[in-house]
Amino acid sequence: MKVKNVGKTIVLLLLVIILTFLGLLWFDYLGVISAKTLFNPVYQMLGLEAHVSETVSSVDKLLEIDLDEDRFGKRLEELALRSEELDHREADISVQEAQITQITQELEDRRISQEEREKTFNNVQKKYDDRNVNIEKNARNLNAMPPDNAVAILLQMDIQDVIDTLRKVDEIAEAEGGSSMVSYWLQLMPAERAAEISTKMASKPLSLD
Repeated sequence: MKVKNVGKTIVLLLLVIILTFLGLLWFDYLGVISAKTLFNPVYQMLGLEAHVSETVSSVDKLLEIDLDEDRFGKRLEELALRSEELDHREADISVQEAQITQITQELEDRRISQEEREKTFNNVQKKYDDRNVNIEKNARNLNAMPPDNAVAILLQMDIQDVIDTLRKVDEIAEAEGGSSMVSYWLQLMPAERAAEISTKMASKPLSLD
């Protein structure tokens, strides 16, 4: 009877040991406990690979979180500095654009002013050229007329036109080597008119226009 009890006890102990071993083996496989050094031969024999626990210590986790926060904070500071730098550059560019716009407007105003001056000068020059052409044409026509007819036309003209025409007659005569009719025409004019023309020709050698 005692032998039977001892046998049962041994069997129960073996069963407990086996169950305990299997329980430890299972918990280690699931990664709940770490006993890989003990059970590695068993895993290799069964062709199994134990799960690795991804749990980290709270201290390591806190350190990693702190490092991440530092990196994030530094990144935010860099972005803030970059944004400030870009704002300064944008402000400088805006100032430069305003200056360029002002200079461009000034140059455009100068260009327009210059064009207007050139246009005015060209108009004056054209007017002067046209007047010279007309004066020379009148002078040649008067030279071709009988003196009395020429004087009659001169007496109807404006005093300045008369002076310019008589000067042109003198120029043509000098250029062509002929004699000028101016003195003779003055003699045929009324004395007062002739005196006025002679005085103005002498005192104002240039055209009044």
